[in-house]
Amino acid sequence: MHDTIFALATARGRAGVAVVRVSGPLAWDAISRLVKNLPEPKRSAVRVVHDLDGEPLDEALILTFEAGASFTGERVVEMHLHGSAAVVAAVLRELSNCHGLRLAEAGEFTRQALDNGRLDLAQVEGLADLIDAETEAQRRQALTVMRGALSVKTQVWREALIRAVALLEVTIDFADEEVPVDVSPEVLDLIDSARSGMQVEADGSGISVRIRDGFEVAIIGRPNIGKSTLLNMLAKKDAAITSAIAGTTRDVIEVRMDLGGLPITLLDTAGLRVSADEIEILGVERARTRAEAADIRVFLLEAGETHKDLGVVFKAGDIIAYGKADVTQSAGLCVSGLTGVGVEDLLDQLSQELASRAAGASSAVRERHRIALVEGIAALDSAEIHVKAGAEWSDLAAEDMRQALRSLDSMIGRVDVENVLDVIFSSFCIGK
Repeated sequence: MHDTIFALATARGRAGVAVVRVSGPLAWDAISRLVKNLPEPKRSAVRVVHDLDGEPLDEALILTFEAGASFTGERVVEMHLHGSAAVVAAVLRELSNCHGLRLAEAGEFTRQALDNGRLDLAQVEGLADLIDAETEAQRRQALTVMRGALSVKTQVWREALIRAVALLEVTIDFADEEVPVDVSPEVLDLIDSARSGMQVEADGSGISVRIRDGFEVAIIGRPNIGKSTLLNMLAKKDAAITSAIAGTTRDVIEVRMDLGGLPITLLDTAGLRVSADEIEILGVERARTRAEAADIRVFLLEAGETHKDLGVVFKAGDIIAYGKADVTQSAGLCVSGLTGVGVEDLLDQLSQELASRAAGASSAVRERHRIALVEGIAALDSAEIHVKAGAEWSDLAAEDMRQALRSLDSMIGRVDVENVLDVIFSSFCIGK
């Protein structure tokens, strides 16, 4: 049985409404000491909230939820108070004086929901991502995961593999007898079906992680070509120092922004050139390293220059632009961070490229999801080999598929994942 916990479920500070949530077996009894005539479950009512001595504290909207019908799966009461810091402090103080109640820890309401089967681990991660979402693409992706997209797919794969294991168990149990039907064709079909779906999710997980964490776009070019000015224009603020003196930028400058609903981090890098300055040399090396690792590189070139002159590998999706369009023109995309010429065209190209990549995203949005899928796929590859080797290898094939099932179960929290839970719930605020 869970403890009965309480916390402020909305942000601290002055607001129109502040929600205090109480969850656990003693929730109704405790609130009955502060609120007379609690409304029935699934109904709401305005009631006066008193302290334990009967003095009124506030007038609030009260909602009650029966166990199994609430977010946490426990009995829950929510008090929608006026958002005064004094009111909230007074109500929390009275709740702390109620026997059997304690202040919730970070993420503890969601932990109750997980323990009571209201959410699985992947859905909990989706909820955490939804709370942290800053862009439209992040919101959509997180909501999809929170509503169980990965969980539903995982259940389909599990059912296929459980069926396959059951068929192989028949072969093992009757190893000394003649089995009337060869089960290997159906087993191989089930393995292939599950593996194909898992592979699609694994292949799209890299893009999903990028949507969650943000794409990196590096602006690279010679010193004094206008990289920092362009960054400031794109970011709509003075994020980087600009100067007519070449080599002003020594370190990588990062700016987060929303581009067409997708999160990106713009990188302004040191100008790429040979230098005798030790600090500038380090800046150039760091610029090359970050540029190579970025998702997209914007090559900001001088007239007559090519991307090969910068010594950075050009990859599919990279963009070539010519800088200082306010001073000189070249064939192709020309931009000026000073006047804004060509900037919209550059943003359009970036948006189209990123949208194209985002279309390949899957429901596996975390690195641990990808690892579990890859391990499961490897186990199924082994199972397929053993099934094709003949009935005498059925026990090994069955164990391979059980290993694949364990990988899937770790992804949605069916097996022990305490270390993962600690990391996830530490990112939640108190009250969620």
